[in-house]
Amino acid sequence: MKTDIDIHNHCHFSFDLWLTLIKSHPEFKAKRVELFTSFFNIDKPLAEVAKVVKYYDDLCNTINEVTGGNIDTYEMYLLILGSLDLDIKQLDKEKLDGFYLKSEELFLEYKPVVIFENIKEFFDQIKNEGKTVNILSNTGFIKGRTMRKFLIQEELDQYIDFHIYSDEINISKPNPLIFQEVKNNLEDRDLPMHRILHIGDNPVADYKGAKDFGFSAHLLKH
Repeated sequence: MKTDIDIHNHCHFSFDLWLTLIKSHPEFKAKRVELFTSFFNIDKPLAEVAKVVKYYDDLCNTINEVTGGNIDTYEMYLLILGSLDLDIKQLDKEKLDGFYLKSEELFLEYKPVVIFENIKEFFDQIKNEGKTVNILSNTGFIKGRTMRKFLIQEELDQYIDFHIYSDEINISKPNPLIFQEVKNNLEDRDLPMHRILHIGDNPVADYKGAKDFGFSAHLLKH
């Protein structure tokens, strides 16, 4: 993916993660379905479980975008398990924590693929001009804390001045409050809004959300 992002006219760069900088490892989602099925003893074919997981992943993502709130990862698990006829009253937070830890291990083993070409060189260019960078990502099954671990492993964390994940503040893009959070974290509080550029792949959550708030925006097309 080549970029025509204008570095020179902006002072701060806010990046979406999924389908902007990274995409899922090709085997990860299937492996997660296998883990989900075995961990919760689901007596259904993998294909059926995969379909339900995808349905709720997409649905919760859309609900978050429409309401501007954030459906918790564990709520997503319970919706899926309930839909697959499991008695969710038999579950407790400890069990869900156990599954999350296993899924995090799996995620870090089947790591996302970096799709933004020459990302380190690009970040170097921004940093060499004395400019700043943040990550601004809606989260679903993968929490912000896990994304931080991944970015450290990839040696990308060193470029990032601050991270904002929807599960940590219970707000999702395109809610203006999440873009306000970017502004609140800037060292230069007086930086004009148009000098802040948000970069993402989603026309509503990233592009329109940032523009409506007053930031500049760049829509990546794959």
